[in-house]
Amino acid sequence: MEEKMSKTNLIQKYHLKGTPTSGLIMATFGFFIGFAAVSLYGPVAAKLKEILGISGFLLGLLVAAPNLSGSLLRIPFGAWVDKAGGKKPILTLFFLAIIGMVGLTILLLLYYPDHLTKGMYWYIVIFGIFAGSGVAIFSPGIAQTSYWFPKKKQGIALGTYAGLGNLAPGLLGISLPIALHAWGLTTSYLIWLGFLLIGTTIYWIFTHDAYYFQLIKKGVKREEAEKVSKELGQELIPSGNTMESLKISAKIPSTWGLVILYFTSFGGFLALTVWFPTYWVKEYHFDLRTAGLLMAFGFSLLSSLIRVWGGHISDKFGGERIAIISYFTVLLGALIIFFSHAFWVSLVGEIIIGAGMGVANAAVFKLVPKYVPKATGGAAGWVGGLGAFGGFLVPPILGIFIDKYGDAGYAKGFIVYVILALISIITSFILLKVHSKKKAAV
Repeated sequence: MEEKMSKTNLIQKYHLKGTPTSGLIMATFGFFIGFAAVSLYGPVAAKLKEILGISGFLLGLLVAAPNLSGSLLRIPFGAWVDKAGGKKPILTLFFLAIIGMVGLTILLLLYYPDHLTKGMYWYIVIFGIFAGSGVAIFSPGIAQTSYWFPKKKQGIALGTYAGLGNLAPGLLGISLPIALHAWGLTTSYLIWLGFLLIGTTIYWIFTHDAYYFQLIKKGVKREEAEKVSKELGQELIPSGNTMESLKISAKIPSTWGLVILYFTSFGGFLALTVWFPTYWVKEYHFDLRTAGLLMAFGFSLLSSLIRVWGGHISDKFGGERIAIISYFTVLLGALIIFFSHAFWVSLVGEIIIGAGMGVANAAVFKLVPKYVPKATGGAAGWVGGLGAFGGFLVPPILGIFIDKYGDAGYAKGFIVYVILALISIITSFILLKVHSKKKAAV
């Protein structure tokens, strides 16, 4: 009771706000709202390709546009948290995303559909890049959540954050086609802009940084802020050496091995989240609503939810072994889709790929502190940012197969995932072998 009263008195003395639970809720809410931008163009890709008259490569570039900012901005904005707390970086990303959605909505209001020409293609890409800034919230949100919780509770907190936030693209993949059918493209994006504005406002009003950052903003000296924060249960205190952590981790070869793995699993996840709706429309002639449901339930939601279980079995059996099994699973699913000419067979392939990627995502981040213990934060920045960059690079490559083979290229393009899975399997074996040698040497 005395400890509880002491904490209460400290909170009242320094006028501190928020709790770990509220911090987790708001960080997850912010990530959920921003991460939905992954599906910005995927459900409408086939329609935009028809109206704009663009090639398969340009189509891939268009649907991947949000992932450019959504991946690369993760690195600097995640680092910024150590200086400013999570709220300011996340609100900045929201602001950039709003700019993109406002520009896109105005463009559609003025020109869609009759006056939307191929010359406007790059405007749509640029607005998509801005809107995708919200996808980068993952990185500062991870840091924001970590500072609120003690180490022994971070596993479940970060698992909840990532798992629930990752549901956004799948849910949007279901709802956007329904909205398109009911209200049309322009009104649907206008509604999306409204939700983004409301979500940003809610986050701004109800979010509070961890106690240390609140104290620093109130002018409390670092030593006192650190002492008070620790008394209130905050174990992690920013060192201010984030850039040094990035430099140190960049010099460790294992960091780049993990980047390769995450490029395939999470970058691949982002790419297929925007690609599968068009695949189902073109390959099997489903309408947008059905294609969105197939992507969401057969891939995106499955991959997001199974990630929690992936973390559990990685703890139990080792991240390297689970990674190897997971990438073999991705390989199997990609081969099935590559050779399939039947809907149910292709659906099974999609489910297998989704399960493999979800478990692999968990396994990779379990390996980050194991392989880069002295610069875990920096390594997480490289892995999370450059790994997610796969979501931008892969769709244009898939589009090249459409240019070469026509609609048949939607299936043939999955040879890319066969190659990525093989590279990741080899990389996982190398990491396991290197770690085993180091362990034996010790």
